Amino acid sequence: MSTARPASPGKSRICPHCRSKILESAKICPACKGHLRFGESSTGPAVASFSALQVEGTIRHPANASPWEYSVVITIRNQRGEEITRQVVGIGSLQSHEARSFDVSVEVFTP
Repeated sequence: MSTARPASPGKSRICPHCRSKILESAKICPACKGHLRFGESSTGPAVASFSALQVEGTIRHPANASPWEYSVVITIRNQRGEEITRQVVGIGSLQSHEARSFDVSVEVFTP
């Protein structure tokens, strides 16, 4: 019998490893990949998940051009188009002939 209490959908907590805000139902932190629930029964129902959105892209700095700076910004909006949250998740610069690749995904879980 599992002593873990069921999580409320959408409720959050802080990862004890990396201090990222994550879903309370998470068994593995999506930021640091740290395992969070070692004591739970493995006979419980599997948590179904899928990637509802996957975007990949690369930017390449052309030769003989001045340096570029970039900010990676994530914005979440509700069904009415109202902004719920906006965060800068990374910044950097590109020199001549450098490239950066970016992967953005939205994973959906059934708690």
